[in-house]
Amino acid sequence: MQTRIVIQGTAVIALAALMQPAAMAEGLLSTKRLSASLAGEAVMAAVQDCLKRNYSVGAVIVDYSGVQQAALRGDGASGQNMLNAIDKAFTAATFGEDTAEIVKRQQAGGSVSSSFSKVPHLLLASGGVVIKVGNEVIGALGVSGATGGDNDAVCAKAGLDKIRDRMK
Repeated sequence: MQTRIVIQGTAVIALAALMQPAAMAEGLLSTKRLSASLAGEAVMAAVQDCLKRNYSVGAVIVDYSGVQQAALRGDGASGQNMLNAIDKAFTAATFGEDTAEIVKRQQAGGSVSSSFSKVPHLLLASGGVVIKVGNEVIGALGVSGATGGDNDAVCAKAGLDKIRDRMK
């Protein structure tokens, strides 16, 4: 009788362990990130797209956590363009949306996060474009140096369009 209770108790514990939601599972996490070659290709395409429009820009890709993955300073782009590009990409990755959308919300009198005054490297300027696979944010591309952030965003989107079909 006692053996039967132990076996039943063990079976109940094993079943309960198997039924735990995936969010509570411990162990390794699986995350997505662009390969170095895709990230490099995207920043190159963004810089080239802006060059066709007569803009010298810097372009930076960060992963979902804001860590720089690829960067390219176009001919004639200033060091400040690179710093702004990093911050635009960081901001888009942090908030999970294009920085142009955050700017529009702020200009319309809407609320923006108080983090902008507290967290280093958040920049309220267009030109940061979020990178998603499905609904998952895997990074962002920031561009700086064109006349106006909207032009930076156009070049960033062109960079992502160049690699979009291979982001799988």
